[in-house]
Amino acid sequence: MHHDLVSPDHIRSLFAQAMSEMYRTEVPLYGTLMALVAKVNADTLAAQPALEAQLLRNDERARLDAERHGAIRVGTAEELSMLRRAFAVMGMSPVGYYDLSVAGVPVHSTAFRATSAAALAANPFRVFTSLLRMELIDDADLRAQAQAILARRDIFTAGARALVEQAERDGGLSEAHAHRFVAEVLETFRWHSQATVSHATYQALSQAHRLIADVVSFRGPHINHLTPRTLDIDAAQEEMLRLGIDAKAVIEGPPRRAVPILLRQTSFKALEEAVAFPDGDHRQAGTHTARFGEIEQRGLALTPKGRALYDQLLDAARDDGKGSTGSDYPMRLAQAFADFPDDLDTLRREGLGYFRYALTERGLAMPKSDRQELSPEALIEAGLASADPIVYEDFLPVSAAGIFQSNLGGTEQHAYAANASREAFEAALGAPVLDEFALYAQLEAESLESLHAG
Repeated sequence: MHHDLVSPDHIRSLFAQAMSEMYRTEVPLYGTLMALVAKVNADTLAAQPALEAQLLRNDERARLDAERHGAIRVGTAEELSMLRRAFAVMGMSPVGYYDLSVAGVPVHSTAFRATSAAALAANPFRVFTSLLRMELIDDADLRAQAQAILARRDIFTAGARALVEQAERDGGLSEAHAHRFVAEVLETFRWHSQATVSHATYQALSQAHRLIADVVSFRGPHINHLTPRTLDIDAAQEEMLRLGIDAKAVIEGPPRRAVPILLRQTSFKALEEAVAFPDGDHRQAGTHTARFGEIEQRGLALTPKGRALYDQLLDAARDDGKGSTGSDYPMRLAQAFADFPDDLDTLRREGLGYFRYALTERGLAMPKSDRQELSPEALIEAGLASADPIVYEDFLPVSAAGIFQSNLGGTEQHAYAANASREAFEAALGAPVLDEFALYAQLEAESLESLHAG
């Protein structure tokens, strides 16, 4: 038994901090985003003391400044499976399955994240991880070439592999080994300015899909964005434009609401970065576009009933042949979502969202036997309990695809049919993905039980 092991939450926090520092060095504009988000959040909390009280009540205030999500794209089942094992050392599990082929992006994905209330409060770092779908490359010769290129690389250092195996064997890592693990695994996410393929091969891959070139042409799956969480994405978008940052024209996700739901995202356009391509004994200068800055606002996690209504209204807003393009899209979106309740009580009573229940000071002072006579609704109406939104920790495939597309030049659109293959993805992953709805329902159930305990 090893008594000097540190918690997975601690390792995850170390990794998230190291990733943020590396990305700030590689993409200085990320530092500008961080400062912008910090200002918007401070202004929002100052203007909305009830929101700050809610965040404090639910252990969300402390996590806000540290909150990030990253995104990477890998090329093979072995790469995905090894990533799963590395993330497990950090207490991160694969949650949800996302088919992005429906939006013309040849990948399917999951999100590695913490799942328990305590782990999320400690550090909610999450990584949206996509696997390239070779079967969607029509050109058989190009597909075979891409597979051969990927088969030759190892995106993990020998040290990273050894430390993952050590953690699996010993049930965790010591403090010293945790720091080594973070340093080794960070190399997988580092930017590489030298391609591993010729410029001609890179162009052929790009013509099939620019994302294919991004996945196949380098030594590893450089992190392509790192995203802070804002409490007011509309204010953040305005501030980006004010600072002259080339922001995305449309905020992805639901419209602005009194009660935020799910996830809203915006980004600045991907950077065109210098890359050297091998050319015999020399290097050919070129460029590659992949990395960008993103900001997100997270709201209420919706139940299956709420999500069905969301999907129905989003389809209505987009179902005119224009999708989310056109200057009138924000108006169309707002009109469609007029049918989605926008106050907490209605959302809760109609079962559209998940809520965290807790006793107020008056509720805690009440004898347990008296409390047990009252339903959760009665406790809330009497001011003996609170019900706060459970924050959405996951992603939206349409929004993710919209962000991907806007940062692949804005015009990239390949007409893949909706082609979900969860079984193939889980086989590559080496494990089933967890059901996000079940996780939220469990968080809500645990909080309901607390109303009649103690």
